[in-house]
Amino acid sequence: MARTVKVFDLDGKPVEKIKLPPIFETPIRPDVIKRAVLAIQSTRFQPKGRDPMAGKRTTAESRGVGLGLARIPRIKGPTARAAFAPGTVGGRLAHPPTPEKKIVKKIPKKEKRLALFSAIAATASKEIVASRGHALEGVPQIPLVVVDELEGLKKTKDVEEALIKLGVLADLYRVRESAKVRAGKGKLRGRRTKQAVGPLIVVAKDNGVGEAARNIPGVDVVLAKDLNAEVLAPGTHPGRLTVWTKGAIEILDKMYCRGEAA
Repeated sequence: MARTVKVFDLDGKPVEKIKLPPIFETPIRPDVIKRAVLAIQSTRFQPKGRDPMAGKRTTAESRGVGLGLARIPRIKGPTARAAFAPGTVGGRLAHPPTPEKKIVKKIPKKEKRLALFSAIAATASKEIVASRGHALEGVPQIPLVVVDELEGLKKTKDVEEALIKLGVLADLYRVRESAKVRAGKGKLRGRRTKQAVGPLIVVAKDNGVGEAARNIPGVDVVLAKDLNAEVLAPGTHPGRLTVWTKGAIEILDKMYCRGEAA
């Protein structure tokens, strides 16, 4: 039986009720979600390799046996310094990484689809969303469905005000408090700070809310047709606090449910 939920306006007041598509009843499979997220992330990995001649630009040769020396390659001259071999100063690596290595992980289409459905279903479970660490104090309902007027907001302060009235203030505060400077050399490489992931806004059409919300820490906006396992389950952990517009719910029903029923 389809689950019925309330639709809230931008003031946080219920205005109507709708039935959720059957996709929200999909069994939640964290193992499949993890595989799908890792497959998506692997496409962004940079191939890593070594110069094939690294450590080999030397005339070092082994001097053979009978000299009371190890048979390791040595440079010419009285110093007899070892070179070329793995384990020597400036020598080659024994098993260097190669750019030909297959670093992109692939999964079957049906498994990828199941991961998406499962990640969507996880956003409708209050227990899973809370266990992920989101602050749900004041959130009137999980999943949180709002009117389509949210898609047309063009100012950051308007989006922030709407989220506060919808009860998401505690989670926005949690994200801002979580920001900290990364430990280690990563802070020198373009990723100085770390912060938690905040609410996700799923819309049918982006009429300005995407640009308006990008300055709110932790908040992401995505079109319903562009959903994937990674945005719904960052870090492979399902249950992201998600704000759905009514139009986005209708697109899910049209794309994934009506076709199957037919």
